[in-house]
Amino acid sequence: MMDFIRTALLAPLEQLGVQIVAVLPNILASIIIVGVGFVGAWGLGHLVERVLRVVRLDQLCDRLGVNSVLGRGGVKADPSYLVGRAAYWAVVLFAVIAGLGALNLQPINHFAQSLLAYIPHVLIAGIILVAGYLLSNFVSQGVLIAAVNAGLPPARLIANLSRWGVQLFTLAMALEELGIAASVVVVGFGITFGGVVFATCLAFGLGAKDIAKDYLERTLSTRGRDQSPDDLHHL
Repeated sequence: MMDFIRTALLAPLEQLGVQIVAVLPNILASIIIVGVGFVGAWGLGHLVERVLRVVRLDQLCDRLGVNSVLGRGGVKADPSYLVGRAAYWAVVLFAVIAGLGALNLQPINHFAQSLLAYIPHVLIAGIILVAGYLLSNFVSQGVLIAAVNAGLPPARLIANLSRWGVQLFTLAMALEELGIAASVVVVGFGITFGGVVFATCLAFGLGAKDIAKDYLERTLSTRGRDQSPDDLHHL
């Protein structure tokens, strides 16, 4: 009876105790790493926010129209605060991953390595989205000025279409960088962009043919007046 109790109950408990004692230093190291990471993240987040306010990032984003976009999306915080919070959570994420790695468990280590390898793709996708948004505003303003100077009545519509086109292209690039159904995104973007261009050309050709005719006649007549007889003789 004693042998049965020793074999069935005491032996597993002893083995469990040995495993707990063996992994206890790793658990302690993990807790220390995560705790230090949270403290460092808090300090770095406040430092980044303070530096960005000193360099007047909020005013720059206001001139670029970023604050208005954040307001329409329900975000009332300043860009400096958002970047500081992003830095805080980035450090927390790295600290948690390092703490899990300190446990020295194979499945957790594999997950941590996969997550660390994916983080650069997330950062690049975020940069692509921000740069694409800023570029879309710049392109839209340039197209609007060019359309107004050319005397095209639907100037604002053309400017909005150019902005949406750039933003759609940027979104497709970001999703492809994230590896989210890359082939589907590329094919879908090609079909959507091609359909938009075809529909715009068809609508312009059918509904605005008089405008296009007047514009071409005005442009050709202006060029004809600008050309001298010598230029016509050479042609």
